[in-house]
Amino acid sequence: MKRMILPLVFGLGGAAILVTLAVWQFQRLEWKEGLIAAIEARIGDAPVPLPESPDPARDLYLPVTVEGTTGAAELHVLTSVRPEGPGYRVIAALETAEGRRVLLDRGFVPEAAKDDPRPPATLAVTGNLAWPNETDSFTPDPNLERNIWFARDVPAMAAALGTEPVLIVQRSGQGWPRPQPVSVDLPNNHFQYAVTWSLLAVAWLAMTGYLLYRIRRNTV
Repeated sequence: MKRMILPLVFGLGGAAILVTLAVWQFQRLEWKEGLIAAIEARIGDAPVPLPESPDPARDLYLPVTVEGTTGAAELHVLTSVRPEGPGYRVIAALETAEGRRVLLDRGFVPEAAKDDPRPPATLAVTGNLAWPNETDSFTPDPNLERNIWFARDVPAMAAALGTEPVLIVQRSGQGWPRPQPVSVDLPNNHFQYAVTWSLLAVAWLAMTGYLLYRIRRNTV
């Protein structure tokens, strides 16, 4: 029996750790689902007038409504949308009647329509404020000669178009550009992780039981 004590303690201890990890992942799953639900509710709220000084933390995903006129200059962000395939997000400056200039993500155009003429237009826009976290140390610098950007870099785009560092992502519209509304883009793999840890705990206990069986049989 003494030979069984150490394997038993080791087996039960390992299983306890694996079960703890599984429970933690289930807790993380509950937290993540609550966070996603809160963001989705925020995105779908009734729109309000554009704040005087939008704050990236306080006003992230805030639904807003604003009227203004787009400028002729555009920035094109390389992207891909199903089922159309590769193309570009069209980012333009929107100037309000009060003289404010903000960035407007008008939506997606296919590659063939990248340089189609889009004359200035007066729009009543409903959308959501966004400060997309799309840049890192691996993001290439924009190709200014060809007007191709590789991420929605709000400060850099605002500098290029002479606007406030504020981006409104348009919710709806007809034709091209086709609006690509803000959506929740948070990874949520906690259920798979929890199942994995649970199955490992079961396997660990099964192997422990088999080891104890072999030890007992060899000592009889």
